[in-house]
Amino acid sequence: MADRSSVAIIGAGIGGLAASAALRRAGIETVIYEQAPGFARVGAGIQMSPNAVRVLDGLGVGERVRQVAFMPPSWRNRDHDSGRMSNEHPLGPNAAAHYGVPYLLMHRGDLHAALHAAVPDGSIRYGHRLAGLDRSGRGVALRFADGAAVRADAVIAADGVHSVVRDRMLGAESPRFTGNAAYRATFPAARLDGRVLDDSVKWWGPDRHIVIYYVTGNRDEIYFTTSHPEPDWRMESWSAKGSLDDLRDTFSGFHEDVRAVLDACPDVHKWALFERDPLPRWSEDGVTLLGDACHPMTPYMAQGAATALEDAAVLSRCLADGGLEDPAMAFRRFEAARKPRTSEIQATSHRNEFMRRRTDPDWVYGYDAWTVELPAA
Repeated sequence: MADRSSVAIIGAGIGGLAASAALRRAGIETVIYEQAPGFARVGAGIQMSPNAVRVLDGLGVGERVRQVAFMPPSWRNRDHDSGRMSNEHPLGPNAAAHYGVPYLLMHRGDLHAALHAAVPDGSIRYGHRLAGLDRSGRGVALRFADGAAVRADAVIAADGVHSVVRDRMLGAESPRFTGNAAYRATFPAARLDGRVLDDSVKWWGPDRHIVIYYVTGNRDEIYFTTSHPEPDWRMESWSAKGSLDDLRDTFSGFHEDVRAVLDACPDVHKWALFERDPLPRWSEDGVTLLGDACHPMTPYMAQGAATALEDAAVLSRCLADGGLEDPAMAFRRFEAARKPRTSEIQATSHRNEFMRRRTDPDWVYGYDAWTVELPAA
């Protein structure tokens, strides 16, 4: 076998990078194996609620994130046509005072870059697509499509919603198509020709919605994402392009502010929305799943990345607390600590009602992955 690491991480996305950074801060060496040829700034917005920002602070990247992110004064919810406000939830200084950390909106690429900087370049092996995994013998043997091989004491699979490791562990998945598709785009705010918009808002229609917010501190870049019925579109791809004409027609009955954003949009991506139930288990022997690999969810609560960050912090605590001597036990402890919460968030997101009316989100935003009590070993 070429190469050996105490912990191998599959996937250099947000969850994988965060797991590596957290473990390294606990004195545990990691090597990340990523199938992409290198780092790329993917054009999408992301919401970092206080539960996520706490993790970023613990990883030492919180200040860097604050320098580029946008801290919205509130989150608004409006009726799709009249613009009537159904709920305005205070954020900005109010959230920072209440939770001790702010609520931030930012570009996913800027978050990824911050986490990437927290992990040494030499610890990421790009161009490594997993081809085989063998748990027999001591540790876990990994084979990659380029012929590389590695044996690790433990493996963390942060390989996303289409996880290869999850399929090998539990068999091919059968996600349920929701019947909905989503559009998304990020583009310069200058294309709006000075039009004044809500800083962050969700427009609620009877069977569709659109979320719009700024992703930079100086409000020079804007992002939107949608959900709408489209039973014939079943491509769950992050890179597929959509039609601007179809997008504008889909939301033609929405408020003029929404139509102005869509008219200014130069290009759009589109993907189908699928649902998965909570998994029967997250780990086997010295292998565990993390983030979207074990609890993928609809994007209606903006908690997918946040829960992956929480996973990284809790898992690092389980492994640092004697878990390297028995990774299987540490992984079971991790699952016991995290699965009830992620299952509840999955179910709440499925209902797509979060924050539409007056809501107390403390159970989501008040969580601290660094201090939450862990199950006994």
